[in-house]
Amino acid sequence: MFSWLTNPNILLGGLILAGVQLLAALPWLRAIDSRAFDKNLKNSQSILTALGVWVGIGLIVAAIIGYKGDSSSMWLYGRMYGKLLHLQILIDLFILVPGFLAMVWPKGGAVALAAYREGWRQPMFWLITVFAISLTWVAVVLPYFTFGDDFKMMKQIGFDIVMLAAVLFGVLGASMSISEEIEGRTAITVMSKPINRRQFLLGKFVGILMACGAMTLILGWNLNTALLVMPEFDKINEDRAYDPMPMEAKEYSVPIAQSLVPSGPARTIAEGAGMWFGEVFAHTLGLGLGFGQVMILVAIATALATRLAFVVNLVICLMVYFLGHLAPVVVRVTDDMQAKNQANTATGLVGFFGNLFDTLLPALEFFTMGPAIIRETPLPLQEFGFYVATVFGYAILYTVIALVVGLLLFEDRDLA
Repeated sequence: MFSWLTNPNILLGGLILAGVQLLAALPWLRAIDSRAFDKNLKNSQSILTALGVWVGIGLIVAAIIGYKGDSSSMWLYGRMYGKLLHLQILIDLFILVPGFLAMVWPKGGAVALAAYREGWRQPMFWLITVFAISLTWVAVVLPYFTFGDDFKMMKQIGFDIVMLAAVLFGVLGASMSISEEIEGRTAITVMSKPINRRQFLLGKFVGILMACGAMTLILGWNLNTALLVMPEFDKINEDRAYDPMPMEAKEYSVPIAQSLVPSGPARTIAEGAGMWFGEVFAHTLGLGLGFGQVMILVAIATALATRLAFVVNLVICLMVYFLGHLAPVVVRVTDDMQAKNQANTATGLVGFFGNLFDTLLPALEFFTMGPAIIRETPLPLQEFGFYVATVFGYAILYTVIALVVGLLLFEDRDLA
């Protein structure tokens, strides 16, 4: 039972696995009480205590590995290990990225950090997050009657839930926060300090967008878990629960994870963690695709909030969302009708407005994951990554244009 005590590979593997988790925990442990953390970092007794905790946790992990041996459940433990490490990395990002932004962009970063923290504190943030998590798990148990493609349908719905939740919070947050500060004259107090209008508006946008990014990553972590559970829940479609992109990503992540741990049962846990992070990488491309749509709509809401009230802003953003998805379809339908000589005056008018909206409004149909998921032929990971980068570049370009318009509208706005 205690043979693992004499196996150096198991002991070393347990220490490495425990050490990685503890290193990932350092940033958020410091965020809890930075003064006490920095003080203990200079205290040799505190450092020895921390090393003792590391060794103790490492021995516990080694005991679990030695007890389970080479059982098939080790892969599952590896995925749970990767899931916990993934969560810690997300918490680190939520803490470190805003601090880095405030350091490299002191004035605008201070406004962004305040808007980011305000977003976290709003009950609306957590209400939307909890509701989206609940909808994702409802999608897991909901029957789709797709004759074996339930996994693909659930995956597409999951990505749409993540995107729509972030869009809803971002548009509401930008519309309410900026318009209320302008109408309530609190913006004058902020800009009485050495912060100009450009830094104020861009800081607000970046802070709200970071909160949307945090929500996207939280919901993405939950979606990864739901996609892992889905084949186990629906045994009928278990053989069809296959996506080539995560499988291709695992070919890169699993060897890297295995190389960090010595041979033996601990390497099986590392393999499971590598499988988790391979799936995370592939799914993060899909989350990034949806986040481009979030960025565009938040930028439009930010620009309109400088002049319009909350309700009007919300209605316009809703129209932009629907028309951005509908306009390319209208253009294709009217072009087909004209090619078949079935066009009339009404069709020509619809086609004119369809082309007008398709030209002026963002092409939001390019930001959906549906075509990448529901397809017969596999989509290579590298090609999809290039497509995501291209579409995300388009999102950045449209966002810059929307923010420039917003800055022009805000420049002449009377705040007194």
